[in-house]
This record gives sequence, C-alpha cells and structure tokens, in this order.
Amino acid sequence: MASSSLLLMSLFLLLVVPSSVLSATLRSDIQALESIIRSIDPSSISPSSYLSTWDFSEDPCEGSGTFLGVMCSFTLENTTSRVTEIDLDDDGYDGFLSEAIGNLTELTVLSLDNNRFRGPIPETVFQLRKLTKLSLSGNFFTGDITPGITKLKELKTIDLSKNSIAGEIPPRISGLRSLTHLILSNNHIDGRIPALNGLWKLQVLELGNNHLFGMLPKLPTSLRTLSLCYNSLAGRISPLHRLKHLVSLDLSQNRFSGTIGHEILTFPEISRINVSFNQFISIEVIQVIGMETHLRILDAEGNHLQGPLPLNLATYGNLKDINLRSNMFSGDIPRIYGKRLENSWRSLYLENNYLTGTLPVEFQRISKQIRGSLSNNCLQCPKNVTICQGVQKPKSQCTNAMQEEGLK
Repeated sequence: MASSSLLLMSLFLLLVVPSSVLSATLRSDIQALESIIRSIDPSSISPSSYLSTWDFSEDPCEGSGTFLGVMCSFTLENTTSRVTEIDLDDDGYDGFLSEAIGNLTELTVLSLDNNRFRGPIPETVFQLRKLTKLSLSGNFFTGDITPGITKLKELKTIDLSKNSIAGEIPPRISGLRSLTHLILSNNHIDGRIPALNGLWKLQVLELGNNHLFGMLPKLPTSLRTLSLCYNSLAGRISPLHRLKHLVSLDLSQNRFSGTIGHEILTFPEISRINVSFNQFISIEVIQVIGMETHLRILDAEGNHLQGPLPLNLATYGNLKDINLRSNMFSGDIPRIYGKRLENSWRSLYLENNYLTGTLPVEFQRISKQIRGSLSNNCLQCPKNVTICQGVQKPKSQCTNAMQEEGLK
C-alpha cells in the first residue's frame, strides 16, 4: 500500500511541477546573462544575431531555440543547470563586457571574437577558474594583460589578438601549464618576451605586430607555429634550433642578424619560413638528397645575404616558392634553378641583387606560368623571358659591389 502511494505521489509531481523548475538555470547565472546583454548597445543587436534569441521569458538552459551561443551543464544530482560556455557570433556587438561575467563560475569557454567590445577586460574574468578557452580576438579591448590571468590554471587557449591591449607579457604566464595556444598578435604589447619554456604543451605562439624588443627568450620545444613578425627583436636566432616540431616560422620585420642556420631549414616538419626584412648576412643551405623535407615556402627578402645563390636549394624536393629579392647575392644564376622552374618551382624572386652573367637556357624553355622577377641585377636577360621584365643595373655596379664584399 505504501509503495502504491509513493508511486501516485511521483506521478503527481511529474504532472503538476513544470520540468523547467526541476532543471532551471541557477538564478545568479541568469542575472549574469541579463547583465551581459544590458552592457551591449541594443542597436548593434541585429534580428539575425545570436543575442536576438536571448528571451528571458524562457529559461536560458531549457528554452527551445533560444539563447544561441549559450551552452549549459545538466546534472542528475542538482536540480539547477549552469552556464558552461558563451560563444557569440561575429555580428558586430558594440559595448562593454559586464563584470557580472565573473559570476558564471562554471564557465569553461568565453569566445566573443570579431565584435566591438571595448574597455579593459574585467578583472572578474579571472575568477572563472574552470575556463579552458578565452578568445576575445578582433575587438577594441584596452588595458594591460594583468597577472590575474595566471590564476586560470585550466586555460588551453588564450587569444587576445587584434585589440588595443598594451603593457608587458606577465612572466608568470609560464605557470599556465595546460596552455596550447597563446595568441597576442596585433596589439600594443611592449617589453621583452619572458621565458616561456615552462609552457611545455604550447603549440602555437603568435606575438606579431606589437612593440616587443630584446633577444629571443627560452621557448617550449613543443611549438609548431611561431610568429614574432613586426616587432623590434634582435640578436641571433640560434635558440630556435631546438624547436624541431616547427611547421611554420615567421620572424619577418625585426632586427635579427647573423646566420640563418641549416638546422631550421631542415626541421622534419617545417613547411613555411619567413625571415624577410631583418639583418641576416648568410644562409646555410645544406644538401638534402635522401632526406625527406617539407619546406614549401622560403622568404628571405630584404636582408644582407651575400655570396653566390645557394645551389642546394634545388635539393629540397617540396620547395615551391622562393623569395630572395633585395639582398647582396652575386655571381651567376645556377642552371639547376632553371630546371626546377621547369618542373616543380612556382615562383622565384631574385630582383635587386648583384647577379651577373647570361641566363641559363632552361629559363627560356619554361612553358608554364611562373611568378617572379630577375630585374635590377646585372644579368643578360632576354626580354622574351617573362621574369626578365624590368631594367638591369650597369654591370660596373655589380662588379664594384663584389669587390667591396671581397674587402670585408
């Protein structure tokens, strides 16, 4: 009899008590979402945007088809749901990020990319101890990267790129041991890059287009993508020889000097190298016959590279695009370069060097479309060869340059 009464009571509760009450969102989470939308200019919320679906007459975690961009957790033990992810669309939302964001203590993902959020990143964000992804790229956030970010020990991705963030990179950021992506490019960050070798899981480091200076720091050997372009970094790049997992390297528009070592060109997985517009004086290109290499793009424009063109470039089987313009290369163009252009190379830029002599006959036999230029050298370059278009220097200018180089 008792068991029958218990069953009837259970059925009564299922019929009378709405399901939304049994699994309603925690009230403080709802209030945080309300505060977030109040901090955004209503005129920037278009009818087709995610935020236009936030209808607070329904429960955020239970409403059918509402609250796009919001993910929730559901637990059997707890009658309340919690907001775990906010991933908004790039509809151009204009406003501030509410400090109430810090009340969403179960949040694991905060992604507001490509909108118009402005002002400093609220300190309350650094109360979100379960956050694994913080992605605020393409907004107008200002202020510094405060040390508070180092409290977020679960972070795997930090992307603050394309904002107006200033100040230095906190040295203690190396304590975020789970970090795999650190992307701070296109900001106003200055100072030296701190030692980051403690980030032993880091695969992507992008710090380009900032105001960083000084020498290369210690970097994690796990890196696959490294971009430091458009800064004022200087010194030798030999510390990079340890980064054997690199796939893409961009050091362009800095003040690096010395030699581009053969170790970098022969990393097992390296595909793209851009060391253009630095102060390198030499490049070591070893023969790689019998060695599998993945290098496809080599851009070393605008340095002080001297001597003959590197013959061994022709042994890199996957190489497609070469840019060596605006250097101090001298002597003849190797015949093998013409053979590679006939077969595998897609582009060859050698203009504005001190190359001399006649053009290898292979250049005149190329039938496919080739991108490149040989202008502003001292070559005997037939005008019917496409990449010969443009003027050549007087031969004496190249002779004098070679003599000056020999005296150094």
